[in-house]
Amino acid sequence: MTDWTEMQAGALGAAIGRGEIDPVELTEAYLAKIDAHPHAARIYARLTPDRARAEAAAARDRASTGQRRSPLDGVPVSWKDLFDTRGTATEAGSALLKGRVPDHDAPCLRTATAMGLVCLGKTHMSELAFSGLGLNPRTATPPCVNDEGAVAGGSSSGAAASVAFGLAAAAVGSDTGGSVRIPAAWNDLVGLKTTSGRISLEGVVPLAKRFDTVGPLTRSVADAALMLAALEGRAAPDLSAASLKGRRLAALQTTVLDDVYDAPATAYVEALDRLRAAGAEIIPLDVPELTGPMGDSAVLYTAEAWGLWSDAIEADPEAMFAPIRQRFEGGRDVSAATYIAAWERLEEVRGTWARATAAFDAVLCPTAPNVPPQAARLMSDGDYYVTENLLTLRNTRVGNLMGLCAATLPTGTPSCGISLMAPPMGEDRLLRLAAAAESALAEG
Repeated sequence: MTDWTEMQAGALGAAIGRGEIDPVELTEAYLAKIDAHPHAARIYARLTPDRARAEAAAARDRASTGQRRSPLDGVPVSWKDLFDTRGTATEAGSALLKGRVPDHDAPCLRTATAMGLVCLGKTHMSELAFSGLGLNPRTATPPCVNDEGAVAGGSSSGAAASVAFGLAAAAVGSDTGGSVRIPAAWNDLVGLKTTSGRISLEGVVPLAKRFDTVGPLTRSVADAALMLAALEGRAAPDLSAASLKGRRLAALQTTVLDDVYDAPATAYVEALDRLRAAGAEIIPLDVPELTGPMGDSAVLYTAEAWGLWSDAIEADPEAMFAPIRQRFEGGRDVSAATYIAAWERLEEVRGTWARATAAFDAVLCPTAPNVPPQAARLMSDGDYYVTENLLTLRNTRVGNLMGLCAATLPTGTPSCGISLMAPPMGEDRLLRLAAAAESALAEG
C-alpha cells in the first residue's frame, strides 16, 4: 500500500482530484504520523488539528462536487512559526514573543487557505530567523534528515524537517539571507527564494524587511511551482517540455567557491557535468564588484534587525540565546550615514550585476559551502558557531543582496545543493529552468 505521506504534494493533489484520496483521510494520516514520530516535538512548535480537519472536510466537499480551487486543494502543509495564524500562537522561535496570538492569518496564509491548502501546524525555527544553522536551545532544534545529531539548517529548520521526514507534503518558510535554501539543501529538498516584494510580508514576523521573502520548501520543482501559485492565488506555470539545450548558465567564481568543503565541492562539479551533458553551456563568471556588498552585508542586515527589535531585546536580553542576541546587537552602533552609504553601494552593484549576467539564463553556485554541523559542537564552541553560521549563509546571501529569485536543487549527494539565481520577478522562467536541471541531475 502506498504511503501517502511519502508522495509529492502535486501527486497527492492529483489523486484527490481523481477521487483516489480523501483529503480527510490524508490529513488524519499526517496527524497520526506526527503524533507517532520521535522527532515531532523538535519539528513542530504547535499543531492546528482542529483547523486542519475543518479545512480537509471542506476540501473533500469541494472535490465531491467538482469545485476544487487548485491542484493542491486538500493537501496538508506546514508553516514556519513566523506566519500569523489566527487564534494560534506565532512566536518566531523566540521567548520574546511567547504567548503572542494573532487575530488574523497572514495574507499569504489566507490566500493559500483559499486555494485549498490544509494547515497542519507551525514549525520550529531559528530565533527571530537570524541564523542559517537552525540551532535553537530556547525552543527546539530540528534534526537534519541525513544526520539526526546535526542541525537542519535555518532559519526555516522545522519547515525543511517537516517535509524531509514526511510530516508535511510541503512547507512554507521565509528567506532573508538563505533561510529557505539552506535547510532545503541540507535536507535534500527544493527550496525557492522569491523576489523581495513578490509575496506580501504583512502578518509575517520581520527580521529585515528589505530582504525578507516568503518561499516554499518541497520535494520537487513541480511542487515548488504549485506552492508558489497557491501562495499567490493563481495558476501554476507550465513546466512541461523544459529543456537545458541552448541554455547559457554562468558559474559564479567570485567568493562562492572559497573554502568550500570537499563534499559540496565535488557534488557541485559533478552537477555541472550533468547539466552540460543535458545541453547547457556553462561559462565561468567573475563579478569582482560583488565583494563590496558582501563585506557590507553585516551593516545592511544588523542595522535593520536592531532597528526593528532593539526595544524588545533590551527589555529582556536574557530571554535570547546569546549568539543570536549578539548578532542583533551588532547593529546597535551602525550610524545612519553608514547604513545609507551601504545601501547606495549595494544599489550600484545591483546594476553592475544585472549587466554582467544579462546574457545568461541563470547563475550557478554551490548552495552552501559546508555541510550540516553537529548541534552539540555548536553549543559547546562559540567561535565555531560564529564561523559556521557566517560560512553557511555566504553563498545564498548573494541572491538576497542582488535582489534575485533563486532555487536550490538536490545534487544527489546528501546535504549538498546547487543554486540557480535569476533576475527579479523571473520565478516562472526560473522554475522551468530548474525543472530541466532537476531532470538532468536525476540522471547522474
